Amino acid sequence: MKETFDSSSYKISKLVTNTYSTSFSLGINLLGKKVRPQIYAIYGFVRYADEIVDTFHEYDQKVLIAEFVEDYHKALKRKISLNPILNSFQEVVNQYGLHDLVDSFIHSMMLDLEKEEYKTEEEYKKYIYGSADVVGLMCLKIFVDGDEVRYEAMKDEAMKLGSAFQKVNFLRDLKDDFERLGRSYFPNVTEYDFTENTKLEIITDIENDFKEALQGILKLPIEGRLGVYVAYKYYLGLLKKIKQKSSETILQERIRISNSKKVFILAKSYVRHRINML
Repeated sequence: MKETFDSSSYKISKLVTNTYSTSFSLGINLLGKKVRPQIYAIYGFVRYADEIVDTFHEYDQKVLIAEFVEDYHKALKRKISLNPILNSFQEVVNQYGLHDLVDSFIHSMMLDLEKEEYKTEEEYKKYIYGSADVVGLMCLKIFVDGDEVRYEAMKDEAMKLGSAFQKVNFLRDLKDDFERLGRSYFPNVTEYDFTENTKLEIITDIENDFKEALQGILKLPIEGRLGVYVAYKYYLGLLKKIKQKSSETILQERIRISNSKKVFILAKSYVRHRINML
């Protein structure tokens, strides 16, 4: 039966999420049960696309991403795919009308195979919109159950949160992006001129994004609020840790949050949520 196949597809999307990201898995587990399958489906799709452009260097990545995108469009039209990740994702896209958001995401993924550096603020912001902001907007559509009025009211803050997450990722992965992928996302920043002043300018920008994003988190429906808040606190903690490191250290190692710290963030966030102090 189709229902059984669809159910198994969502379970595989969940497996992909759990395999690739303990942090996002933790956050999704704190969401309302009603919205979890859809968020797993979104993560499974964006994770696979990101894997193609970031890690499959021994294969023809342009062919792989083109085939993945073609199969996605076939799945949208047919409302089914034998690729379980695409099968669960197409259902979410069709149900909530995420087509334009997904197109912007795909465009940014394609850029990762064509563009090595971003020299202007406009290019930088456009890439972040497609690679991160739209993912936050997809999730927001789910949280408000397709309510366009509520979606528009929280859209800007959701984009700020997506931008903050992505910029923290850029800082965390600076060494890998420079050395392994040959990429530079921050405008006119290379491994040779990443100074303390540059670091602090970037961090100040991210802190401002987080401040604006928090106001949107507080307005989220109960199904999404705690999970998103925990992800926010995790990334804020990661940013604080990066801020404490020198620019030289950031270029030499990937900064991480320990598992014990993640558990502490979870516990503290849960308590604040329970006593209505978010």
